[in-house]
Amino acid sequence: MKIEFDRYTCTGMFQCVHEWEGFQKNLKRGKADLRDSIEEGEDIFIMEVPEGEEFEAEMAARVCPVDAIKLYDDAGNKIV
Repeated sequence: MKIEFDRYTCTGMFQCVHEWEGFQKNLKRGKADLRDSIEEGEDIFIMEVPEGEEFEAEMAARVCPVDAIKLYDDAGNKIV
């Protein structure tokens, strides 16, 4: 499972941080950061969701009020 985070779209509500420890608050920027991710494009970060953390990652994506988080299955199909 892969997660994609658009930090530009993020508004800093930090609901994702409360759902999954894969996200952390970046108070200096007023936005969340996706831990251990790779910047794929300008302000687009991706990473493989660690095994056993899929549910929490999905919840983080679902609670984002601006849809800055997308989740894909191993075949590349969008889940959230």
